[in-house]
Amino acid sequence: MIKVGDKMPQFEAIDQNEKTWKTSDLLGKKTVLYAYPKDSTPGCTAEACNLRDNYHRFLSMGYNVLGISKDSVASHKNFAAKYELPFPLLSDPEHTLLEALGAWGEKKLYGKVSFGTIRKTFVFDEKGVCVEIIGKVDTKNHTAQLLG
Repeated sequence: MIKVGDKMPQFEAIDQNEKTWKTSDLLGKKTVLYAYPKDSTPGCTAEACNLRDNYHRFLSMGYNVLGISKDSVASHKNFAAKYELPFPLLSDPEHTLLEALGAWGEKKLYGKVSFGTIRKTFVFDEKGVCVEIIGKVDTKNHTAQLLG
């Protein structure tokens, strides 16, 4: 589980356009990496669309923005196309990166316990050092949480 001050985990993952992303691709710019449970669900859609609507703000401030879930590349492709998402959505079906981040674990929903993606957002500086973790994500106002 990553903490503020830790380096970004080493990873390699494929996005909805079948581009492979590695940790080294993100160095040199600040990075927002948001972990979300499932494509096309209400909360995940609200979060993605809020980031989409403010994407140019992130770019103008020197940020990469990437989403990550255990969903497949095909699922990400459909989700990104349906909502015109301009940023990469990384597929992590084995939840390797999600576990390394601390965004995978036990969840309770309506009294039922399961394991899955825990909605969290990680902000890394240009050197790949974690400078902020948001554990209570406001899906409809996530940009405000990140940029104020």
